[in-house]
Amino acid sequence: MISMLIGSHVLRFFGISIPVVQVAGGLIVAVTGWRVLSQKEADPKPQAVNPATISQQAFYPLTLPVTVGPGSISVAITLGANQARLIYSWPVLVAALVGPFIVALSVYICYSSAERLERILGPVGLSVFLRLSAFIVICIGVQITWNGIAALVHGL
Repeated sequence: MISMLIGSHVLRFFGISIPVVQVAGGLIVAVTGWRVLSQKEADPKPQAVNPATISQQAFYPLTLPVTVGPGSISVAITLGANQARLIYSWPVLVAALVGPFIVALSVYICYSSAERLERILGPVGLSVFLRLSAFIVICIGVQITWNGIAALVHGL
């Protein structure tokens, strides 16, 4: 919400255009998806559980970077900057405040259901699901990047 509401002011302060944020954010999203897509299969051997192992796996590659990482922040900034002139009307302000809460609730529901989905899919199904999700994340990143490049080229 903060990125969406004040992002355009931060961009203006640093002299960064929205298309540049789209290109950079799209590349980050695409790279995040690529990392998940190209990672090797997990070792099926059971590993010892210790605090260091748990803290290293606390943020799975598809959770933290995609939901609150630089890519999603750039999308929020872009949305806010595109609506900066309308942000002071009540309907838009309410939507800007309620929308992120709805997204957060849907993310919470998805993440809280992940263990159940993992049991249903099994190891092979989960691998296919993760790879397909990573491919979709790459496509989203490429689309965001393309939108930024198109805006930059159009501005020439």
